[in-house]
Amino acid sequence: MPLIQVKLIENVFTPAQKNEMITRLTDAMVAIEGEAMRPVTWVTIEEVRSGEWGIGGQAMTTEAVRALAGGGA
Repeated sequence: MPLIQVKLIENVFTPAQKNEMITRLTDAMVAIEGEAMRPVTWVTIEEVRSGEWGIGGQAMTTEAVRALAGGGA
């Protein structure tokens, strides 16, 4: 049974975007393994608090991620 774990910095993605991630990641696994895997494919999304995720030695914040994505701070 596949388990896909996604970690995101909090408050970057909307509930609708997270739902789309779950759907598309499940679809990707089904495309590889076959439709029989759909009912047993688990996707979990865990949000990490802003500033508690480090990249390149620097703490990333929600605002920094939004700025990277072009959404401004």
